[in-house]
Amino acid sequence: MTDEELQELIAEKLRSRDVAGKLDVYERIRMGKELFFAMRGLDVIQELIDDPQVTEIMINGMEGIFVEREGRISAWPWGFESREKLQDVIQQIVAGCNRTVNEASPIVDARLENGSRVNVVLGPVALNGPVVTIRRFPEKPIGMKELLEAGSVTQEVCDFLERLVKARYNIFISGGTGSGKTTFLNALAGYIPPDERLITIEDSAELQIRGIPNLVRMETRNANVEGCRPIAIRDLIRTALRMRPDRIIVGEVRGEEAVDLVGSALNCGHDGSMSTGHANSAKDMLTRLETMMLMGPEIPLSAIRRQIASGVDIVIHLGRLRDRTRKVLQIAEVEGIRDGEIRLSILFEFEEEEKEGSRVCGRLVRKGELIHGDKLRLAGITS
Repeated sequence: MTDEELQELIAEKLRSRDVAGKLDVYERIRMGKELFFAMRGLDVIQELIDDPQVTEIMINGMEGIFVEREGRISAWPWGFESREKLQDVIQQIVAGCNRTVNEASPIVDARLENGSRVNVVLGPVALNGPVVTIRRFPEKPIGMKELLEAGSVTQEVCDFLERLVKARYNIFISGGTGSGKTTFLNALAGYIPPDERLITIEDSAELQIRGIPNLVRMETRNANVEGCRPIAIRDLIRTALRMRPDRIIVGEVRGEEAVDLVGSALNCGHDGSMSTGHANSAKDMLTRLETMMLMGPEIPLSAIRRQIASGVDIVIHLGRLRDRTRKVLQIAEVEGIRDGEIRLSILFEFEEEEKEGSRVCGRLVRKGELIHGDKLRLAGITS
């Protein structure tokens, strides 16, 4: 039975004499939606997933569903009728991307067909029942033009970053949760020339890169009950190095895979590569990279710092301000090693101006000039 046939059958049953006399037309429409979504969608949250204004869906077990719209969180008045129904929806989601989640393996990252990122935590880890967090991305990827219109960047910064990407500078994007790192990485990738071979590596495929025909997308895999061994980001980076990439994009580094990214990719001829990471500032991002690389094989800290200083060219730090807007707060160049420490040169920094009501106003101010312009010169790009 097609979706249209099922919808017509539900509508026919709801128009029957027994039902029509007890429910008004609005209640019948509502019930029709609920029945259809329960059979062919993701039950009560399908309506939220279809809503383009919703950016985050938070399911806290049976205690409630919360929704983020335009940066503000509110409670959703509907809920799952039972814990079993919620469990069914979770299994439907993870099965759709060949993942497994159960009490033996209670944490999993997955994605929906529309590209939304899903994180699931089951009991006994989640004490208040199954917890599901869904981050919804816009169907049409946000590019630099949209970020410029939203005030996240300036035209000067866009032109500057375009030159850096085309000249194959290695760029790291830092920021907190929800600061827009993946969105900005996706927009930045729009400057990559279409004749290059690009390989993306992610925990859960989220990037929506367009306009590059020679694009290879890879995603990690968890271990499962059938005996399949896990495939981590480290494994995919090593494999990508043998696939003749011009550039490698790693969605996010969280652990010892930073060793392979910095040591094997950024320092071994794959200029123009990019990645993201969680940090409170551009300087903190480099400190976190040091910490993550120390999780891997035993390498002296001095050698790690030299690798980072040699491999990472630019750090772009994003932030989410108190008015819920996302902006580029800092762009810094890795200057090199001085007195045993990695030194940064601030190129652009966000400065607040007078407030207009509750909205934060400000602009990115130029603080310095690019020190290492050798890649620009080799690419024949004038600064």
